[in-house]
Amino acid sequence: MILKLGIPKGSLETATLDLFRRAGFNITTSSRSYFPAIDDSEIECMLIRAQEMARYVEDGVLDAGLTGRDWVLENDASVVTVADLIYAKQSFGKVRWVLAVPESSPVRSVKDLQGKIIATELVGATRRYLAANGVQAKVEFSWGATEVKPPVLCDAIVEVTETGSSLRANKLRIVETVMESNTQLIANSASWTDGWKRRKLEDIRMLLEGAINALGKVGLMLNVEKTHLAGVLAVLPALKKPTISHLSDEEWLAVNTILDESTVRTIIPRLKEAGAQGIVEYPLNKIVM
Repeated sequence: MILKLGIPKGSLETATLDLFRRAGFNITTSSRSYFPAIDDSEIECMLIRAQEMARYVEDGVLDAGLTGRDWVLENDASVVTVADLIYAKQSFGKVRWVLAVPESSPVRSVKDLQGKIIATELVGATRRYLAANGVQAKVEFSWGATEVKPPVLCDAIVEVTETGSSLRANKLRIVETVMESNTQLIANSASWTDGWKRRKLEDIRMLLEGAINALGKVGLMLNVEKTHLAGVLAVLPALKKPTISHLSDEEWLAVNTILDESTVRTIIPRLKEAGAQGIVEYPLNKIVM
């Protein structure tokens, strides 16, 4: 059997391919093809824009795909959420769709946009947001370069941001957050009820989540005499209790643990002081919880 998997083309593409690589899958793309090669004979990949992914998964053209929660809601798609994967274009975190106006605008809240014009790619969600706040405004679909449109072409925009740097560069001020979003692995309802496809998707979910769990973490191995073990353990801020095993010399032990990469530079000198020897730091591809 084959699982038809949608890979988001565009802003999420590079981050998604990197995540799959960390999870153990090698996906190779070509500028001439929308069908990337993957080193798993049970998966067939197709590049689809994130904005359209949920619709193709819902219709069964694809068994599953990766897209933003925002686009699932925007398309009002009936799909199964297999996993919430917290990564985006530039970082491993959530993104925000924000209501923004020019820095000089008198608008201070969504209530101030009554009768105004708002440009956005997220039309449906923006209209629902306005309705929830009792505001009637004209929402226009933006084909791109939304940040440059106010104040000449519209009064405000609803745009996605990770850091807000692009908005600030265009002299825009964030008024409110319309919604938060993150990448999701979604599945077609019929595919999810198929035993083989569900098992395959659950395996993919486990590996992708493991790759995300490993971000910012490193493994640390060291040797220590039994008499110094307590001092070494007192220094280690382990993810869980470290693995301790005996060496051929009965007076020595091997300690293996996982810790935040940002703490390594301060931890290693303290470990040396506590009696640790042969300290080795190594990268992690994934942590399967």
